[in-house]
Amino acid sequence: MLPSRPTGLLWDPFAALLPEGSTVDPPRPLGCHCRISDRIVFDQRLQLLRFGCPYQAVADATCSVTTIRNRRDERIRLGVFARLQQIALESYDRIVGLVLDQITVDGSLTKAPGRSPVDRRQAWPETPGYDGW
Repeated sequence: MLPSRPTGLLWDPFAALLPEGSTVDPPRPLGCHCRISDRIVFDQRLQLLRFGCPYQAVADATCSVTTIRNRRDERIRLGVFARLQQIALESYDRIVGLVLDQITVDGSLTKAPGRSPVDRRQAWPETPGYDGW
């Protein structure tokens, strides 16, 4: 059975990477502000990644733009995203797998023969109406 929130499949592995956090946001004066749940911030970040929209578009009453950015910076500092990337690469390699000694790469880069009508760097004296720009 699938969870009611499909993000639950992504949340559990991500939550395992997070350090044990405090329930009070330390930068607030007197520590009077309750820390917004990591799950709420995670859901907002998924919206940003999924829709490619600005932070202001996903921020709402549950989580502000500042909180989303601060939590992102905190996760970067702690190396959570780097570890998540490593896990994703290892999982891909385990599921799909790449056998590098069986891969062949070939390629070449050449200019197509003839004149390009969009190549404005070259002068074409034989072109009617050419005045040397």
